[in-house]
Amino acid sequence: MRILISGVCGFVGSTLARALAEAGGHEIAGFDNFIRPGSETNRAELKHRGVKLFHGDLRAPSDLETLPAVDWVIDAAANPSVLAGVDGRTSSRQLVEHNLGGTVNLLEFCKQHRAGFTLLSTSRVYAIAPLAALPTEVKENAFRLSAKAEGLPSGVSAAGVAENFSTQAPVSLYGATKLASEALALEYGETFGLPVFINRCGVLAGAGQFGRADQGIFAYWINAWLRQRPLNYIGFGGHGHQVRDCLHPRDLVPVLAQQLRAPKLAAPDRIANFSGGAASALSLRQLSDWCAANLGTHTVGADATPRAFDIPWLVLDSAKAARLWQWRPATATPAILAEIAAHARAHPDWLDLSTPI
Repeated sequence: MRILISGVCGFVGSTLARALAEAGGHEIAGFDNFIRPGSETNRAELKHRGVKLFHGDLRAPSDLETLPAVDWVIDAAANPSVLAGVDGRTSSRQLVEHNLGGTVNLLEFCKQHRAGFTLLSTSRVYAIAPLAALPTEVKENAFRLSAKAEGLPSGVSAAGVAENFSTQAPVSLYGATKLASEALALEYGETFGLPVFINRCGVLAGAGQFGRADQGIFAYWINAWLRQRPLNYIGFGGHGHQVRDCLHPRDLVPVLAQQLRAPKLAAPDRIANFSGGAASALSLRQLSDWCAANLGTHTVGADATPRAFDIPWLVLDSAKAARLWQWRPATATPAILAEIAAHARAHPDWLDLSTPI
C-alpha cells in the first residue's frame, strides 16, 4: 500500500514513518514544510529508511498537486498547542489555516485519488467547562477524580474521559480546529465513499520530541531538568498536581495497520480514543519526582496564576479502542520517560534546537 504522511518530519509523523517503514509491506512517503524548529533533523534518517520526502505546505493546495497518488493518508500535521492563536506569539488565522484548512486540502487530495484517511486528533476536543468542574482530590501529589464523586457527567469515570463526553464549546481554538476537522473528515468519507478514521490521542511523548512548555511537556520537562533550566508549576496553587496521560506514538502502529485494511464500521465507531489511560497518568509533581530520582536534583518554582484552557485532570478512556481494535498501549510511562532522558543526554542542545528564543 502507498501511504502518505503529512507533517512527516515532526515528532509524531517521523515516528510513524519509521515504524511503518520498518514493518515493511508499504511504500511510505511524506511531506513537510519544515517550519517547526528541529524538524530538519529527521530528514536524513527518513530518507535512509526509504521514505520518500517532499517539501510542501498543506495550506497551499498547489503544493499537494505535486504529490504522488497514494492509497492512504495519515494526517499528522498540526499546530498542537492549546495556546496557539491566543498566546500573543502565534496567529489565530494561521492556526485555523494549518489545522482546519490543511485538513480540507488533504481531504480533497484523498477525494481525487480515492484514498483512505486517518486523522490524528486530540483529547482537547472535549469541553473545558465540565472538565474543569469535575470533583477532584489530591492523592500522592496528583489530582484524581474524587472517590466520593457522585452525579458525574456522561462519558467520564475513574478510567478517564470517553468518546461520548461533551465536545460543546469552549474547547480552545486549537480544539475547535481539530473537532471541525473530525466532522469534515467524516462528511467527506460518507459523501465520497472514502474510508475515514478519527484517532483521538492523549498526550504523545517519546525520544526526539520537540518539547516546549505548551506542547511536548514530558520532553520539555526532562530536557529542561537535565540542563538545569528554569521550571515552574503554573496554576492550581503552583503545586504541580495537574495530571495528563502519556502515549508513545509508535503504539498507534498496530491500529493503523488495521485501519489501512478499511473495515466497514458505522460513523460513530470511526472515532476512538487512544491513550496510555489511567495507568500512564502522571502529574508534573510526580514527573519531577521521577526526574529527581533519575537525573539529579533541581528546584522548581511556582506560579499560581491560572493559565488559559488549563484543567486539573485529563485522562482518556480507551475502552472503545480495546473493544473495536483489541488495542492496548504497549509502552509504559517509565519506559517513555527513560527514552526521553536518554535522548536528552545524547543531545545537549535539544532545547535550543527545538525551542529557539
